[in-house]
Amino acid sequence: MRMLKRASALLLKRGIATYQSRLCRNDSLFRVHSSVSEALAENRPVVALESTIITHGMPYPQNLSTAKEVEAIVRAEGATPATVGVIDGVVHVGLSSEKLDHLARCESSMKVSRRDLPYVISNGLSGGTTVSATMIAAHRAGIPVFVTGGIGGVHRDGENSLDISADLTELGRTPIAVISAGVKSILDIGRTLEFLETQGVCVATYGGSKNFPAFFSPQSGFTSPYQVCNPEAAAKLIASTLSLGLQSGVLLAVPIPEEHAAAGKLIEEAVQAAVTEASVKGITGRDVTPFILQKVNELTEGKSLQANIALILNNAKVGSQIACALSQQMTERKFRGKTNHHGKHSDSDIVVIGGINVDFIAKGKAETLIFGQTNPGSVCLSFGGVGRNIADSLSRLGRSPLFISATGADSHKHNGVARLEEQSTATYCAVFTASGELSVGLGDMDIHQQITAQYVSQFEEQLSSATLVCLDGNIPVSTIDYVCSIAKKHDINVWYEPTDSDKACKPFLSDAWKSLSYSSPNLAELRAMNKTLGLPTPEMLLSSVEEVLSVAVALSRPLLEHLHCLVVTLGESGVLVCGEHEAGSVNLQPRKQKKKRKLCAVHYPALTLTADETMNVSGAGDSLAGALMAGILQQRDTDSCVRMGLLAARLSLVSPHPIAPTLTYESVEPNKVKTQEWPKPSFMWID
Repeated sequence: MRMLKRASALLLKRGIATYQSRLCRNDSLFRVHSSVSEALAENRPVVALESTIITHGMPYPQNLSTAKEVEAIVRAEGATPATVGVIDGVVHVGLSSEKLDHLARCESSMKVSRRDLPYVISNGLSGGTTVSATMIAAHRAGIPVFVTGGIGGVHRDGENSLDISADLTELGRTPIAVISAGVKSILDIGRTLEFLETQGVCVATYGGSKNFPAFFSPQSGFTSPYQVCNPEAAAKLIASTLSLGLQSGVLLAVPIPEEHAAAGKLIEEAVQAAVTEASVKGITGRDVTPFILQKVNELTEGKSLQANIALILNNAKVGSQIACALSQQMTERKFRGKTNHHGKHSDSDIVVIGGINVDFIAKGKAETLIFGQTNPGSVCLSFGGVGRNIADSLSRLGRSPLFISATGADSHKHNGVARLEEQSTATYCAVFTASGELSVGLGDMDIHQQITAQYVSQFEEQLSSATLVCLDGNIPVSTIDYVCSIAKKHDINVWYEPTDSDKACKPFLSDAWKSLSYSSPNLAELRAMNKTLGLPTPEMLLSSVEEVLSVAVALSRPLLEHLHCLVVTLGESGVLVCGEHEAGSVNLQPRKQKKKRKLCAVHYPALTLTADETMNVSGAGDSLAGALMAGILQQRDTDSCVRMGLLAARLSLVSPHPIAPTLTYESVEPNKVKTQEWPKPSFMWID
């Protein structure tokens, strides 16, 4: 029950949170600990932590005790720690105590950077993740804040050796905020800062000055371009970077605590001696840093290790405070302007009415599951509902949807969502075999029937003033009929998302469908719509794209007597857009009046994606629909709207989340996203 309460709390706020993945094909290579996924799902702050400090930065047992102490500090500040590591070829985001101990004791652990990930995973090896590899894992999991000791940089004499840490290039291409004690003092700090500038990385010192710290010392002789003085200012900087969609990171340099800085001069002298010894012994590359740190620890009789631990603990405290401030600011930003001080909804140009689900996805380790006994496997919590997913997509793309739904007494009350004391939030439990085949599924979706016309009618003012209303097929027929009657009365454009073949027929049981403007069925759902109207439907045994398109056009034609536009999703064959002809394409913009039209169809091939790249298929269709709606509301041309939809669908497919955490307006802007050359859409007339 507590899990449902936590889950339901986030589901209600128009679907803007980050969610744990449903069953995905590559879950054997990438695992998010349940504590991390739950925190992300509830929009609570999470702090990513690297693990080379465990495997290569300190000796045992100081490495283990420090790792646990760092995690404890993160928790004490109100955030959830997510230590990243690779164990037996699997990238883990969030480690149990047993796995932390395993990494701390393992003598064969590799140091895993971006370049090493494929090899380590393919060979089933274990290792500690560097800054670059941790950034990759954190970004993939949807964690925006990462705490480390110090980052790598340009090595001394790097202008000749070109020995430059992958940490720097990763900061230039992965939108993560890295909180560190600056750059390790054994490096060329000046050239490192120049390289970061070239990579477009925003660098700021945290605290009272712009002095850029040098790991053990609060001053390096260089200054940062910028300065942030507290967690709120740092969070605003991070939020701005993420909102701009720059796809580059932020480096926040935190000076070592003053009480430990006094040892800086002694440690720096030891560093110089260690650097000289490393050069004499011919130690190069990734072996340099561990050698120097160990040598410095010997020369300073343990004082450098104490200072190292102190700065890491301090970074964890500061980073957690920043993560908490960022979480709060992002939540406030998403809801600012959506309600006024009376708690009433502000005007929304789009209203979404549909379901919210809490899903429990279980996957067995064996191909054959034995009923009547416990089978080994994994269980994860995910959040769904077509309406929720579409509202989530729209919110991430800059819209402010009013989301109308219903949950049970196991949730909290929010505007637009009915909380029913004697009902339970919709839940679904699916059990899959090791290969991903569904073994059994159980669903409790009765609460969707409580999204009644009577409840929705209290939002008639918002419905009648909306530019677009989206209905998901989970709601009752009577509610669909009611909304369609309002649409007819006020000339509102309604988008119907069928959800499946059985529910696709709901508006077509009466004349309500004639008040729809848009629908986005797949071929089977389109066939069900025609069948409900008593129209002849062709067989679905199709062997070529040409046959698929021919059947889709034939099934679309009778519906276009009243619908403005049909977006027929064809899976790997792409999307077919059917509707009114305008300027050599289909007019997607909301119609102002019904008139006799010349009809056409445009086929857009899908973006290429390999099976290995595909992680999650649960949210692609909802992402496509949400981005299409966002494009229409922005009055984009048809090509741009469809391409926004295809890009959003691709982000969903390659993400472990149904709605990708990286989904932003910038990430689906066709003119800004680097992709393969867009295939030319094919045009056809509809008789």
